[in-house]
Amino acid sequence: MKPLFRFALLMLLSLSAGVAVGQARDVYEFDSPEQEQRFQSLIAELRCPKCQNQNIADSNAPISKDMREAVYRMMSDGASDEKITSELVSRFGEFVRYKPKVDERTIMLWATPALVVFIGVLVIALTVRRSSKKAATETPLSDQERARADELLNRHDKNDH
Repeated sequence: MKPLFRFALLMLLSLSAGVAVGQARDVYEFDSPEQEQRFQSLIAELRCPKCQNQNIADSNAPISKDMREAVYRMMSDGASDEKITSELVSRFGEFVRYKPKVDERTIMLWATPALVVFIGVLVIALTVRRSSKKAATETPLSDQERARADELLNRHDKNDH
């Protein structure tokens, strides 16, 4: 083999080995499929504090790995889903929940979409009401006004030609 071809093949194999290592996933042993399903459900519902909008199940960030290990450890110790979630929330903040609880800190988060829709409907209703009132109060042109408008339009058309 030519040295350049051998070097290119070696580089290709080295790069592909790095990709395979980067795709390694954590392996956890469970007593039952239900327990594994519970684990998968929990890690899918928790957000990575480092990644903006990625759950800890999909994130490769070191903090997500630590969080997955904490979930597994607490599950092995017999903690409930609520206990596990509250433990991680107390450690990382309410941000780690994809569905934060409604309380005084998150009420605006929950109320804003409804408030925006309400304001939008109100603006549309007022606009429709105002335009219908305006249409009802408009009076049709009198015969004199109509004749004057026709005269002006005809004069304008004659000047254009």
